[in-house]
Amino acid sequence: MSMKITKAIFPVAGLGTRFLPATKANPKEMMPVVDKPLIQYAVEDALAAGITELIFVTSSSKRAIEDHFDSNFELESNLLERGKQDLLDIVQGILPAGVSCAYIRQKSPQGLGHAVLCAKQLISNEPFAVLLADDLIDGGKQSCLQQMLDVFQQTQTSVVAVEKITKEDTKKYGVIDVESTEHHITSIRGIVEKPEPANAPSNLGVVGRYILTPAIFDLLENTAQGSGGEIQLTDAIAKLLKKETVMALQFKGKRYDCGSKLGYLEATIAYALKHPEVAADFRLLLREFAECTA
Repeated sequence: MSMKITKAIFPVAGLGTRFLPATKANPKEMMPVVDKPLIQYAVEDALAAGITELIFVTSSSKRAIEDHFDSNFELESNLLERGKQDLLDIVQGILPAGVSCAYIRQKSPQGLGHAVLCAKQLISNEPFAVLLADDLIDGGKQSCLQQMLDVFQQTQTSVVAVEKITKEDTKKYGVIDVESTEHHITSIRGIVEKPEPANAPSNLGVVGRYILTPAIFDLLENTAQGSGGEIQLTDAIAKLLKKETVMALQFKGKRYDCGSKLGYLEATIAYALKHPEVAADFRLLLREFAECTA
């Protein structure tokens, strides 16, 4: 029987040290790209794919994320009184009706695998999605997660999103082993976390979108600390491959690595250039800036 995925995990407990001092008091996931925080883009990716239950694995310093997805009576009343209906609609539309949020604390940063494991009791025995806000993915007409769900509906197996990376970047990613890197959808033969370029099994790196079966939880519970002294989701997926088929999808769209300063700036430029309110003026501004620095 085909199973429908309704739950998504958002691991947001990281310290965001690469963006200090900006992230000293503010969550990295709340950094804005034009006028929306990174975490909202990830949530919108999930909502577009039909997800209705959002699970945030958070920490004591991430209350701003909870506040963002909660109602703000004072702000909404002020906008209503001032006749700012357009802004009120934006604020009230952050989460559509019928979507729920749950928050669970990760007491200490122990890796992505541990963050996913923290949500086990909220998932039960059903497949689920995992989305990392660091990876801002513009899927165009179809969100990256929706593309993955289409694969899941066909295969009823775990699916990971991958993209081609440079040889020197393999030590930044989980890298998969496949029979051919030219197939849009393919089954995975193996996966390794952050291999040196000489040891990388391919040029396909895993990015921050996953669909996983509940079998992953037992494997995570028995996964030792790996790269960086953390419990790596990649290591558990490697074990899962011995039990189940796991598919890889080279998704259609553009990914921005907002975990890096340069990637974040690239995303800001790209999204500003297509923003209906600022695109035209921003394009002129960029042209003037380029002329001044030429």
